[in-house]
Amino acid sequence: MSISEQILLFVVSYIANTFSAFAGGGAGLIQLPVLIFLGLMFSTALATHKVASVALGVGATIRHLRSGNLDFNFALFVLLCGIPGVIAGGFIIVQIPEMAARFALGVLTISLGIYSWLKPDMGQHLKAINRSRRGMIIGGLMLCFIGVLNGSLTSGTGLFVTMWLIRWFGLDYKAAVAYTLVLVGVFWNGTGAITLGMLSNIQWDWLPALLAGSLLGGFSGAHLAIVAGNRWIKRVFEVITIAVGLKLIF
Repeated sequence: MSISEQILLFVVSYIANTFSAFAGGGAGLIQLPVLIFLGLMFSTALATHKVASVALGVGATIRHLRSGNLDFNFALFVLLCGIPGVIAGGFIIVQIPEMAARFALGVLTISLGIYSWLKPDMGQHLKAINRSRRGMIIGGLMLCFIGVLNGSLTSGTGLFVTMWLIRWFGLDYKAAVAYTLVLVGVFWNGTGAITLGMLSNIQWDWLPALLAGSLLGGFSGAHLAIVAGNRWIKRVFEVITIAVGLKLIF
């Protein structure tokens, strides 16, 4: 690639991942279409984006670990529930029609933003719920299903994790975004990158600019999420979910 194209990749990656780290997902809304526009096939763009998304998680993790707001046991639970689904999703995506899957995911993603908008008080205060055995099993099965989506369709699945942690487990937006970025960003996406890397190609010479933008964007967005209140995060989450959903449909 030319220097100007590398700079473009860095700028796009930084902007996309800053918004993603602030809202709890959605980096693929901007980054993935740009990779396709610059000439990559969908499967190669998806695998390359997955690898770059790991840097988003690393950047956000560095910032969130400094805040000390993560519960290790709960984080391990989310991690273990999602990874089997991510691996399965990487194999499933080659078996189903891409357009149908994207349309369905787009409708569901838009519904997340509308649902959040209709619930003005949701996610504003941390209140642990559904921590019984039954509640954890149901919550874990849903996280595994979201993992399947994460492994197969990259855009917006982190937003589903953020919403599920708020709706089912009673986290506020700030805490839910932190768990999503650390666990989905690093471990789920890392697993997906390895799986997709074995099934398709990765454009390695594009990664330096993407990784740099993702790392810095992840740190910047995580910092904004920690400094901002839940109300601001909620509003950005709603905008990002609707935008991601429309992008998937159209």
